[in-house]
Amino acid sequence: MTKVLVVDDDPDIRWLTRTILSDRFDVLEAASGRAALDVLGHEMSIDAVVLDVQMPELDGWDTLAAIRNDPVWSSLPVVLCSVKSEEPDARRAWQLGCDALVGKPFAIDDLETTVIEVLERSGTDRLRQRELALAALDDQDGGRKASR
Repeated sequence: MTKVLVVDDDPDIRWLTRTILSDRFDVLEAASGRAALDVLGHEMSIDAVVLDVQMPELDGWDTLAAIRNDPVWSSLPVVLCSVKSEEPDARRAWQLGCDALVGKPFAIDDLETTVIEVLERSGTDRLRQRELALAALDDQDGGRKASR
């Protein structure tokens, strides 16, 4: 079964995410970015990560950067799931290498669909998605600058 690591410091959000995803996936949990990196260091068969941004100890930004800088995990699909989804945060997420961004609060179907879609994409398709997302943000920025 496909394994998804859910990383969030809030136990209720981990429970909810596990409940949403456990019909389709084997769900593992970590309560912090540091704990997530420990799991990745011991569990070689993780297929995707659902990662919160705002966490103590090691936040989602630094956790994502660590994943992308690790030669073993650099291409691991990562879905950022966070209240931090406004333009500057979205830009940072895509620049750091997320494969999808789901804002909290999220619709149950949206989270499951997003994880499934990310897992179905090839590494090349995920890279292209990042480029497209950043280009769309640049287009929005250009439109705002032109209207001033």
